[in-house]
Amino acid sequence: MDQATLPEERRLTTLHTVALAMDTLAARGVPYERLLADSGLARADLDTPDKLIRHTQELRVFANALECTRDPALGLSLGLGMHVSAQGILGHTLLASRTLRDALCLALARPALLGSSFHLALERHGDEARLVASRYRDAPALAVFTTELCLTALLTLVRDLLGEAVKPCRLLLPFAAPGHASLYAEKLGCPVVFEAPAAALCFDAALLERPLPLADPLTCHSGPRQCLELDARLSGKHDMLEQIRRHLDGHLRESSALHCVARRLHRSERTLRRHLQRLDTSYQRLLDEVRYDKARRLLADTDLPIYLIAEQLGYSETASFRHAFRRWSGQSPSLYRR
Repeated sequence: MDQATLPEERRLTTLHTVALAMDTLAARGVPYERLLADSGLARADLDTPDKLIRHTQELRVFANALECTRDPALGLSLGLGMHVSAQGILGHTLLASRTLRDALCLALARPALLGSSFHLALERHGDEARLVASRYRDAPALAVFTTELCLTALLTLVRDLLGEAVKPCRLLLPFAAPGHASLYAEKLGCPVVFEAPAAALCFDAALLERPLPLADPLTCHSGPRQCLELDARLSGKHDMLEQIRRHLDGHLRESSALHCVARRLHRSERTLRRHLQRLDTSYQRLLDEVRYDKARRLLADTDLPIYLIAEQLGYSETASFRHAFRRWSGQSPSLYRR
C-alpha cells in the first residue's frame, strides 16, 4: 500500500452538514465551486439526499468554508442552524420520542447518523446533565471549528426536541480561549469554561425527563428500525473489518499474524482471508492501516522515543518502522512529530 488509508477516509457520513454549509454560505455570496474545491463533490450531489460521502470530503468542505469566509465563529453559526428537521429519518424519529432522554439516548446510539467527528456521551453530574464530546482525532487545524459545530448542533437539537429556546448552564471547551471568545456569550447566552478536561454542553438535568411535544408511539416503533438500516449503510456492513482492526490495535506488540487474529476471533484463517478478499482488501492492508493510525496517535500524543513506538507497533527493527511510515505518509516519523 503506497498511501495508508486513514480512519476518516474509511468513515462515511450523510450530506446533511455539507448541505447546510452550502446553503448558509451561498446566502453570503460564496460560490459553490469554491466550497466544493478538491472535495470530489459536485453541485449535483447535493440533489441526491441519500448519497453517502467520505468524512474527508466533509472536512475538505469545512476547510474551504473557513478559508472563503475568514469567519472564526463559523462553527458556532452553522451548529446553531443545524435543525433536527435536516437529520432525515433520524431527526423524525427523535422528534417522536417520548422524552428528551429517550431521544438523546437513541441519537447517541447511532453516532454515524449524527455525522459527528467525536465520541458522544450523555452524563449526569448532580443537577447538571452533560453531552460530552471526546476522542477527536481528525484534522487538527479544524479542531476548534468542529468542536464548536458539534456542541452548538447538540444545543440546537435539544432546543428543537423540546420546542423551546432553553439556555445551557455552561459550555466546557478543551482549548484555550480563541480570538472570538467574546462571541460565545453573545450567541449561546451562557458561561464558557476554556481549557476544560473535555468538551461538553451542560444543561439542567431535569430537562431529561421532559415529555416531547411531538411524541408519537407509532413512529417510535418503526423509526429506530429505519435508523438501524441507515446506520448499517454508513458502517458499510464491515463489522468483521472493525473487529480485526480493534483486535490489532490492542495486540500489535504481542502478535500481528493472521492466524493469531483468527484464533482470537474464533474464525479460521482461511475464512478471514476469504472474507477480506470479498471486501476487496487484504490482511496486510488492514495491518498497515492500524499501524499507521496508532503511529500517528503515539507520535502526536506521547513523547515516546521512535524505537519504543516501533516496538509497540510490532516491529523488531526501528528502521523497518521508519521505512513503513515514510511509505504511508510521505515523511519520516520525526518530521511528522514536529
